[in-house]
Amino acid sequence: MAFIQENENGLIYMRSDHIPARHLFTTRFGGVSEGEFATLNLSVSRGDRPENVRENFRRVAALLDAGENDCCVTRQVHGAEVRVVTEEDKHRCLSPVPFEADGLVTATRGLPIFCFAADCVPVLLCEAEAGVVAAVHCGWRSSTADILGVALGKMCALGAQPERVCAAIGPAIGACCFETDRDVPDAIEAWLGSTERLVTRRPDGKYLVDLRAANARRLQRLGVPEGQIDVSDECTFCQHDKYWSHRYTKGRRGIQAAGIVL
Repeated sequence: MAFIQENENGLIYMRSDHIPARHLFTTRFGGVSEGEFATLNLSVSRGDRPENVRENFRRVAALLDAGENDCCVTRQVHGAEVRVVTEEDKHRCLSPVPFEADGLVTATRGLPIFCFAADCVPVLLCEAEAGVVAAVHCGWRSSTADILGVALGKMCALGAQPERVCAAIGPAIGACCFETDRDVPDAIEAWLGSTERLVTRRPDGKYLVDLRAANARRLQRLGVPEGQIDVSDECTFCQHDKYWSHRYTKGRRGIQAAGIVL
């Protein structure tokens, strides 16, 4: 298993060779935004020109054979809400999202679903036999609130079986750069029962946390086989020239997307 970089008409994105559905993890490249948002920014809430964001999302949606108004997107609040979406939930690009959810699940074919990140962990799930996919935003708060458990539960309610799920854990801030106070390791310990091989304590009292590995461990405990979980090794902070990083830019940044379609 490996993440593969693709380039379609200048739009650079990553995909996992283990996910059988069409999907993508966007980078900063391939859009029309300018200045500090150059070039593929997908957030309209940080000061970018709306017409640029619309064109950027049109280009991304087209990679999943959809129009910019034919997708479902998250309105993320770092919680554990996961919404099952259908054709009725299609989002008109740039309009307010009428619900809060950090994860989406669908069994509707041809309906792309997206979550967004700029250091947090994006996770795409696919159970091809049952025809169910998910896009989940796993910040540390949503992770430790067990959003993956919620997402898998909703997938199983639609016929999925955990042992048939394939997962791609995308580019995110790595253990090399995710510096935290004690609250994050405490939350991970309460969630997973241990922080072994997930947390390193530094001499200055701060901690370095491997949030991708923590989410991979949770997927295994939920019944997803280890060999079906693909984990990106790219750190958004280290590779801030390729990915949007909230921490590196101190909040002055765009946002990338993870999307999947049956």
